[in-house]
Amino acid sequence: MPRIPQPATIADAPIASQPLLEAVVKQIGSAPNLFRLVATSPQALEGYLALSGALAKGALPAATRERIALAVAEINQCDYCLSAHSFLGKNVARLDDAEIAANRSGASNDPKADAAVRFAARVAESRGHVTDAEFSAVKLAGYTDAQIIEIVQHVALNTWTNTFNSVFQTEIDFPVVTGRKAA
Repeated sequence: MPRIPQPATIADAPIASQPLLEAVVKQIGSAPNLFRLVATSPQALEGYLALSGALAKGALPAATRERIALAVAEINQCDYCLSAHSFLGKNVARLDDAEIAANRSGASNDPKADAAVRFAARVAESRGHVTDAEFSAVKLAGYTDAQIIEIVQHVALNTWTNTFNSVFQTEIDFPVVTGRKAA
């Protein structure tokens, strides 16, 4: 159960959040618990949707974005995001179980995506303090400066949702996937 009241329906959300939630439903078919809980602050929901929408139009393929989300969710031990992105990875990005497992371990079975996921994992683990060698590796894999900026921004966006879900204990409304707890 979340730590703060979650609007049960769109009509229960603040008036300023209602059109934003309706747009989410129009785009993805439902308003998952994360969106309804964030809707408690219309400004937070607007900011989250704006950044998500902008990055969705970026240069990184949807599958790579899901791979990064899985790696970051595992690092940050966010079961909500692991559940959501395992579902989206499998059903939207068409990632197979072996790829999802690799992503959760901070890697990919696709050589090009592997460089992005490894870099994203290092950004998350080191809080941005990557080495020159780690930065060079993603460049050598063929990622442009703009794509590397997007990788970093995806790490930041996913870290925000991971943190939000952990703080507010968002109820998981996807098939549940639990993280491998750090030793």
